[in-house]
Amino acid sequence: MLAPMTEQQVTIALLGCGTVGGGVLELLHNNAARMAARVGAPLRVKHVLVQDGDKPRTAACDRRWLTTDAQRALGDPEVDVVVEVVGGDKRALHFIEQAIAHGKSVVTANKLVLASHGAALLAKASAAGVDLAFEGAVGGGMPIVRTLRAAFAGDRVTAITGILNGTSNYVLTRMLDTKTSFADAVSSAQQLGYAEADPSMDVDGLDAAHKLAVLALLGFGAKLDFSQLSVEGISDIEAVDHDYAQRFGFCIKHLVIGRDHGEALEMRVHAALIPQRSVLANVSGVLNAVLLEGEAVGPSLVYGRGAGALPTAVSVVGDVMDVSRSVLAGAAGLQTRSIRYAKRPVRAMSEVRTRYYLRFTVHDEPGVLATIAGSLGRQQVSIEQLVQAIAEPHAKQPASVVMLTHRAREGHLQAALDELASASFMAQPARMLRIEEV
Repeated sequence: MLAPMTEQQVTIALLGCGTVGGGVLELLHNNAARMAARVGAPLRVKHVLVQDGDKPRTAACDRRWLTTDAQRALGDPEVDVVVEVVGGDKRALHFIEQAIAHGKSVVTANKLVLASHGAALLAKASAAGVDLAFEGAVGGGMPIVRTLRAAFAGDRVTAITGILNGTSNYVLTRMLDTKTSFADAVSSAQQLGYAEADPSMDVDGLDAAHKLAVLALLGFGAKLDFSQLSVEGISDIEAVDHDYAQRFGFCIKHLVIGRDHGEALEMRVHAALIPQRSVLANVSGVLNAVLLEGEAVGPSLVYGRGAGALPTAVSVVGDVMDVSRSVLAGAAGLQTRSIRYAKRPVRAMSEVRTRYYLRFTVHDEPGVLATIAGSLGRQQVSIEQLVQAIAEPHAKQPASVVMLTHRAREGHLQAALDELASASFMAQPARMLRIEEV
């Protein structure tokens, strides 16, 4: 049954009116009556902070709301909820802090700010008795934050594994499907609007890492320094790696991986081989997915569009509605105060144990395989499968030796690779990818 309407209203200041901000205004306008019925009062936009007051805006934006003065919006005593979608770091952080200081609940989609300052902002919001909501910061329209905060509240999350960057996922999918190079796949992503002119934040893994840090705050109760995460991108992957992965029954995905071992966490972002039968193997193109593992509930998959104006705006507006209900009920800050976190140690990558894909590009010399196997064996790394692409007699092109290993400690594997790096037969640095059974 829909909540009865009251004479109250919830007043909103929107900071930013770009792609996501415009989507927020469209949803608030198009679904105003339904939202008011569900919240129990109308949602009224009073201020929209912009940098250029003359720039054309969505038809859902009343130009009388526009202001270039942040303090006019943040300091207005009538404003109940501040929605921050300006993006960036320092400016957005300042706005969020100011809104909390003025006693206003905040909804943000800013993963960059939350990854670096999330715990501190949650503490400030709790002390001020207001909410800080951030569903739109991770996974676009996927309800992953709400799932961790509410649905898994009665369970212990033991693992978070997912695909959280649509650009990287598109690039890897394109490389696999069309047998093209990394550079050509990135160019295709840029032409379709899936990648920025400078795609480094995405393909170098930083965007996904920011999202993992936010999820760890909720899933593991972990207050982390962003530098504790191990982060790798996908720019070194070649088309031949996809070919070999398929030959062994795997596909390559760019993953975020968080595991709670009790005494410490694993927190890493990198490309990995995963079995073709895995549910994550079928997450293609710009789609995202997160596989959660609960101690009691077991595996649970959240899947959907990880970016875009309307998917992200849906998450933002959902938070606005939740926060508005709390404001109307006189219970602002209750959701935020329920989030508990503490500093958690993170395992060094040298301590991680998994299987590995190794590709050696070598010149044809006597004893190559014996030398490689010997270096690995001395470091307690055993070979599970091996494929050797033999070069033609007298060919100038080097050959490939590809191996899958049994589970090994990464520090041991790296020691073996460091030893082999100076071998006379090595034509290129060895390619190493981890294998994850997800």
